[in-house]
Amino acid sequence: MIVDLENINKIYNQESIPVNVLNNVSLRVDKGDYIAIMGPSGSGKTTLMNIIGCLDVATTGKYLLDGEDVSKATDNRMSDIRNQKIGFVFQQFHLLPKLTAIENVALPLLYRDVSKAKRMAIAGEALEKVGLGDRKKFLPNQLSGGQCQRVAIARAMVGNPLLLLADEPTGALDTKAGEQIMELFKKLNDEGATIIMITHEPKIAECAKKIYHIRDGNLQEELK
Repeated sequence: MIVDLENINKIYNQESIPVNVLNNVSLRVDKGDYIAIMGPSGSGKTTLMNIIGCLDVATTGKYLLDGEDVSKATDNRMSDIRNQKIGFVFQQFHLLPKLTAIENVALPLLYRDVSKAKRMAIAGEALEKVGLGDRKKFLPNQLSGGQCQRVAIARAMVGNPLLLLADEPTGALDTKAGEQIMELFKKLNDEGATIIMITHEPKIAECAKKIYHIRDGNLQEELK
């Protein structure tokens, strides 16, 4: 099992008034799963994603990632977990504008102290896998939106993470580019990648193997 969330609650204080954003959320994700989480704005889906991605911690509840209780991890350990075990894909790509495609992809390996020659070789292979082998030296502003997202996916996968988290990965793309990104996700999943994706688009969610809906902080699986 990759992800094991048990009775996760997240409470924020707004003007000294406690607001429960997540209510006893439980979720189990096995290796090779491909899960979509849908929900309207304010439903708690981003908070849930942040907790799964070790960007935030639950107020109460237990979270095991690859068997490790990250609920008790220090900030430094959480940083290591994000770098070593989780790949992130965001709606707005978050590429560094002054770095080339291959330099952007290689960044996670830099933080692992991989030598320059080795990380460039690995990053080049990652770009080949997403169909951008001929765009290695292009800057983000020389790439289309779909190509930028492919670079972001290559960056997320370059360190062979246990889990790929995608937050509205097609939200900034046109329909054709979005379909291409979904085809790439399917290929990655077929090759063994474990994916959790947040989206508000039913057609995109249908690309996943399982669909969950979150509303008012409550998570429920959609029965197909």
